[in-house]
Amino acid sequence: MPELPEVETTRRGIAPHLTGRTIRQVLVREPRLRWPVSPLLGQAVTGRAVRGVARRAKYLMIGFDNGMVMIHLGMSGSLRVLPGDTEPGKHDHLDFHLDSGRLLRYRDPRRFGSVFWVPEGDAHPLLQSLGPEPLSPDFDGDYLFAQSRGKKAPVKSFIMDSHLVVGVGNIYANEALFAAGIRPTRLAGTISRARYERLAGAIKTVLSRAIEAGGTTLRDFVREDGSPGYFRMDLKAYGRGGEPCIECGRRLAEIRLGQRTTVFCTRCQD
Repeated sequence: MPELPEVETTRRGIAPHLTGRTIRQVLVREPRLRWPVSPLLGQAVTGRAVRGVARRAKYLMIGFDNGMVMIHLGMSGSLRVLPGDTEPGKHDHLDFHLDSGRLLRYRDPRRFGSVFWVPEGDAHPLLQSLGPEPLSPDFDGDYLFAQSRGKKAPVKSFIMDSHLVVGVGNIYANEALFAAGIRPTRLAGTISRARYERLAGAIKTVLSRAIEAGGTTLRDFVREDGSPGYFRMDLKAYGRGGEPCIECGRRLAEIRLGQRTTVFCTRCQD
C-alpha cells in the first residue's frame, strides 16, 4: 500500500491547489469504503475554505475552520486534482469541487481506504496512540534504544510498529536496515545505542530521499498528477531478493518476516 513518502508526495502535490479554495460541492458516488463515508461530509464542508493540508502518519487531513476531512489511501487509493468537468471512471468514488473550477477526486479500486469527517475539537480514535513522526526531532537513536529495552521482537517488526514510530512501512524498513547494516531478524532488545543511532539516521535519510524523489512506484499507486514515482529505481534491498548485494556482491537473502517480504545481505547486515 502507499507508504509515508507516497502520502507526503500526495500532500505536497494537492496542497497548492486546495489551500485557500472554497468547496462548492461534494459528490459521493460510492460511500462504501473501508468505513462508510459520513453522510454529513457534504453539509460540513460545502461553502467553506480549505485552511491547509496536513499529514499525520499515513493520514491526509484537509483542514477547515469547523473540522477536517481525514483521508487514508488504503491499498489502492489516490487523489488527483483535475478539471471540474472530467468524467468519472468506475473507481472514482468521491469529488470535492473547488471554486477554482477544478476538483479533487478520490479513486480507490479496492475500496480499502477511508474518508472521515472529524468536527473541530474531536480526536479521531485512529490518530490516538500513534508514535512520533520519523522525520521529527522526537525520533532519534536514543528514543529507539530506550523503547527497545527488553523487546524480543525482530528489529524490523519493531520499527514497523506504528505505536513506536509512524510511517516506516515494509519497503523503507528493508532499505533503512540495509543502510544501517543491521539484520532484520536481530532481536530489538539486543541492539546497541550506537547502532540505533545509525538506524534512526538511515530511516530519516531513506524517507527523505523517497519523498524528494516522489515516492516509490507500486502496482496500484500513482502520484496525484497520474505519473509514477521514481524512487523504486534506487532501491538497494526491497524487491532484489536473489540479486547481488550492491556492497559485497553476495546474493541477497529473501525471507518472510511478520508476513512481509524481507530482503537483506547475510554478509553486510549482522
